[in-house]
Amino acid sequence: MLAKLKKIIPAPLVQQYHKSLAILADIIYGRPSEKMIVIGVTGTNGKSTTVSLIAKILEEAGHKVGATSTAIFKVAGKEWLNDKKMTMLGRFQSQRLLRDMVNAGCRYAIIETSSQGIEQFRHLGIHYDVGVFTNLTPEHIEAHGGFDNYKKAKLKLFKHLENSTVKRLNNQEVKKIITANGDDEYSPNFLNFKVDEEMVFKIQDTRYKIQKEITQSPITNHQLLAAENIQLTVGGTNFEVDGIRFNTKLLGLFNIYNCLAAISVAQSQGISLEICKSALEKVSGVPGRMEFIDEGQNFKVLVDYAPEPGSVKQLYRTIGDHGLLGPSGRLIHVLGSCGGGRDVSRRPILGRLAAEKADIAIITNEDPYNDDPALIIDQVAQGALEKGKILGQNLYKITDRREAIKFALNLAKEGDLVLLTGKGCEQAICVANGRKIPWDEREIARDEIKKLRN
Repeated sequence: MLAKLKKIIPAPLVQQYHKSLAILADIIYGRPSEKMIVIGVTGTNGKSTTVSLIAKILEEAGHKVGATSTAIFKVAGKEWLNDKKMTMLGRFQSQRLLRDMVNAGCRYAIIETSSQGIEQFRHLGIHYDVGVFTNLTPEHIEAHGGFDNYKKAKLKLFKHLENSTVKRLNNQEVKKIITANGDDEYSPNFLNFKVDEEMVFKIQDTRYKIQKEITQSPITNHQLLAAENIQLTVGGTNFEVDGIRFNTKLLGLFNIYNCLAAISVAQSQGISLEICKSALEKVSGVPGRMEFIDEGQNFKVLVDYAPEPGSVKQLYRTIGDHGLLGPSGRLIHVLGSCGGGRDVSRRPILGRLAAEKADIAIITNEDPYNDDPALIIDQVAQGALEKGKILGQNLYKITDRREAIKFALNLAKEGDLVLLTGKGCEQAICVANGRKIPWDEREIARDEIKKLRN
């Protein structure tokens, strides 16, 4: 009924309705975000990991922290998985959670802020102090009506930050700060706002550039945070910042950017590099992000959220950079693509990527919503077929996701890597008529591995 009403009500009225809800929720819960330093993290990839890393550093510095992301919710010492299948909660839920953070004594709130959440004005009742830009690649293009609109939606967070009233906490004025990935070609757009401080983070080691070079006007008047002397090992990623060596357990060059984003926020809050180092070296991982599943099997199983081509490409690169395959090991990739009108164009692209990089590609269900799961699978598989994969030999279509995982695990031999992407630690598969099937990819994998061993 609500969906039908939205189609007939003029868009300006719908927008005004959403704006009013955001303002009302903020008032009802006593403007909680005005009582904390609020950090908004946006971009295409790395947002959830960056939120978690910022939280770890702030806690290491002795602060109570609240956080919301696609992966987790956090209120001071309590942390739990995001089971809402939403990056940004609805306005009243968000404000209630922010109020819980204030009541728990949190000084900081870190909010993963999505483009779709911004377009629905869920950010309006939140008073941000720090804006973090991770990177920008094509995603949610159909939903936004083009890449330029997608970028504009992200930029609205920083305009909102620029226009937000300056806070005073403990009789001190809270600065407005933007920190951005200086190796991303769109970073000048995100640094073009009137704030108190601008910070840029980047990889200085030319052997490991993974972002496009900046083609727009150069970035000026900023503080620079750079990673140098990078070393990639089977056990982690190591780098230096201002002569201090960070030896992290996180895999992938993209995680260096996530670490740098977190360090830059910490530095803006007066937290030393030594504290950042201590915190980041304790982090073994983030739920559903580059998470290995080990139940004693003689092959590797890796679960990662990676829903779109850019993140999948970086995942493949990480597998090679860190030597995650055995000398004769095969890469067996289980993947799908989202329904609900989300990024239809990326389906064959994901199939082509899997055909090029994986020895065996198994295309399965992800989150079809009201779309036909078989059609989505066919569209992903078509991309793999175009790149030479042969159905029934190195390409398989299995609608039931558990069965697809089971099939992959049964194929795996010593030295192989089974890669499961698209779900991470999400707690549901979304199907037709708003129904959610309880799901945790990590637990499904553990269960099926145990069955193999029995």
